[in-house]
Amino acid sequence: MDEIIISEKTQNSAYITYLYNSVSELLAREGGRGELLFLGERTVLRISVRGEKERIRAQLCEKTAEIIAIGYKYRFLRQKLSVCLSGREKKLLCAALIAADLDGDKAYIKRKLERTKEYCIDGFYTFRLELLRAKWEKIIEYIPQGFSSCDLKRFCDFLVGESSKKIYVKGNSVFGENFLPLRRSRLTGEEDVETEIMLSDAGYVFCLGNVEESVGDFLQKYYAERAVFS
Repeated sequence: MDEIIISEKTQNSAYITYLYNSVSELLAREGGRGELLFLGERTVLRISVRGEKERIRAQLCEKTAEIIAIGYKYRFLRQKLSVCLSGREKKLLCAALIAADLDGDKAYIKRKLERTKEYCIDGFYTFRLELLRAKWEKIIEYIPQGFSSCDLKRFCDFLVGESSKKIYVKGNSVFGENFLPLRRSRLTGEEDVETEIMLSDAGYVFCLGNVEESVGDFLQKYYAERAVFS
C-alpha cells in the first residue's frame, strides 16, 4: 500500500482538516484511507492507497493549491494591504484579489507540486514559491493607501463584468455551476456567504429562495443586475 504524507504546523491545522475533508469521499470510493495525526508542533495527513492513485494525487494537488492560493494568500494580503476600508470591506477586497488570479496561481502551484509524495505545506510555501510571493507583492504595490469603498465597488464591477460564471445561493450555502457546494471561504478563517461569492469569481448569482437581508444588500451593491432573486 502506497503512502502520501502531507503536514502543516499546528497553528495551521485547519488547512489539513480542509484537505482531509476534501478528499475523504474520493478515498472511500477508491479504497484508500486517510488518517489525521496531531503530533505536537505538526499536524499530519497520511493517505494510504492500494493500486491506482492518480485521481487521489490529483485531488490532493488541487486542494493543496487552493490552501496556498486562498488561505496563505489571504493572510499575506491582510497583513500587507494598507487601505482606507472597514474590516469587512478589506476582507472582500482580499477575496476579490484572490479570485482575480486564482486559476493562474493554482496552476503555478500545481506544477511545483507534481509527483510529490511527501511534503510540508508551510515549508513548500516558504522555499518553493518565492516567485509567486513576489507577484503578490507587486499586486499590493498597485493598490494605494487611499483605496476607498468607491474604488472597491468599481473594482468589483470590473471583475463581475468580465466573468460569465454562474453560482447559486440557497440559505447560507453557495453552489458552483455543477451544483456542488463551495466552501473555500473557510480557508480565510471564517466561512461566510459573501466571501464565498466573491471568491467564486461569479458573473451571475442565482438565489434559490429567500436570502438573509445582509446578503441581499451585498448582492444589490456588488452584483447589481447580475443577481437573480426567485
